[in-house]
Amino acid sequence: MKKFNYMADRLENIHSDIRGPIFFRALEMEAEGQKVLKLNTGNPATFGFKMPESIKNQIINNVEKGLGYCDLRGMPIAKQAIVEYETSKGVPGLTPDDVFITNGVSEAASMLTQALVSDGDEVLMPSPYYSLWSNSVIAAGGKPVFYNCVEELNWSPDIEDIKSKISKRTKAIVVINPNNPTGVLYPDSVLLEIAEIARQNNIIVFSDEIYDRLVFDGKVHNSFAKLAPDLDIVTLNGLSKSHCLCGLRCGWICLSGKSAKMEELNKALVVLASVRLCSNALMQLIIPTALKDTDYTNEMIGETGRLYLQRKACIEAINEIDGLSVVPNDGAFYIFPKIDTERFNVTDDKAFVRGLLEAKKILVVAGSGFGYTKPDHFRVVMLPEHQTLKNAMYEIGDYLQTLKK
Repeated sequence: MKKFNYMADRLENIHSDIRGPIFFRALEMEAEGQKVLKLNTGNPATFGFKMPESIKNQIINNVEKGLGYCDLRGMPIAKQAIVEYETSKGVPGLTPDDVFITNGVSEAASMLTQALVSDGDEVLMPSPYYSLWSNSVIAAGGKPVFYNCVEELNWSPDIEDIKSKISKRTKAIVVINPNNPTGVLYPDSVLLEIAEIARQNNIIVFSDEIYDRLVFDGKVHNSFAKLAPDLDIVTLNGLSKSHCLCGLRCGWICLSGKSAKMEELNKALVVLASVRLCSNALMQLIIPTALKDTDYTNEMIGETGRLYLQRKACIEAINEIDGLSVVPNDGAFYIFPKIDTERFNVTDDKAFVRGLLEAKKILVVAGSGFGYTKPDHFRVVMLPEHQTLKNAMYEIGDYLQTLKK
């Protein structure tokens, strides 16, 4: 009798270590009554971040308006608010027809890769990378190709490495800025070099800017499309992080560039959006209000804000621990510490993460979960209160002492 495989072959290389086997072990431990500090997921609500009052009032007062299907691209008032926001950041030439509202950036990435990528096509993306992008490309039948980001250069992309990996099958290049998992903000000079590569090779840029409003120390995020207005650029953004609304699944796609291939991409997205019917309608009602409420986000990242203080506490604690180091993050919710493997017996980062979970009840994500090839990094989500976070870093340092060579 023929044996059927009921899992599609394309799923073989799809993974998410953020919610992978070690995460499920953490859930088992919690079910057993153990308390686990989960520093694996950038989910602010888990750590007591509340919905902005302006958004709560908008939902309460308009909830009935979100019950029906809406325009497949998105509600007109929401699309117009997005156009105004992205235009204020310098994204050129946007109209509401260039905007697609999605159920988070996750759906946006999936739709984009399905729309653009054919079997065997390649998409360049950073290493370390957020696995959403590699998984989306694989699911669409394409091949993710990774360009290196260099820790010694504050995790900036290696421009020569990008150039060496362009091929005839390259359809797009992904830029995540601020980056996940490193939390760094790329200098404009680096973005301009990437833009020149895209220009010379006639490829589309996917610019994931979900953390554009979560940037510390007075630094300014410049949209890629502002820096390269002549290019075909897809800007992705949303409210999940800046307004702590992960569960509402609010994201969007903006297409800038009027070339024939961008027109085709727009048509392909219309097809996918129509099959999907529409994104969360209730969520769309809050977009205009959220994009006007800058105080909520600014309070988090200001020098007395919770997110700023948590970042400070985390970095200070890491710097006190012999054998740990970190490039300070410029933004986002993450830092990417490095283990001194010459001092500690760490040869497998996933084994390190599992051992830390069992010994200290702290869950982080191994660097290999972000495609990093050396076994000496892990990602920390810096969302708990600052003292909790500081204590967790000390506990990680204490666990490392048990691994001394």
